[in-house]
Amino acid sequence: MKTTIELPDDLFIAVKHRVAEERSTMRAMVERGLRAQLRRAPTGRSRAGTRAIRWVTVDGGLPKGLDIRDRAAMHDWLRTRG
Repeated sequence: MKTTIELPDDLFIAVKHRVAEERSTMRAMVERGLRAQLRRAPTGRSRAGTRAIRWVTVDGGLPKGLDIRDRAAMHDWLRTRG
């Protein structure tokens, strides 16, 4: 799958230098980094010291006329009620 990410210029330059030294690719480095992060056991806290999200659900469902499967329709619905 292809995706686009934005990186600070200094990080991008450092990565390009490192992959050139290793004769590797940015794709390989990003993949290794993501896999390493996913292997780590979740701690329940982020690096900033905030708590992990705890999802709370309630009975009731979606408001009438709101279709979350269609992003444009959802935005239109929100604009008309804001």
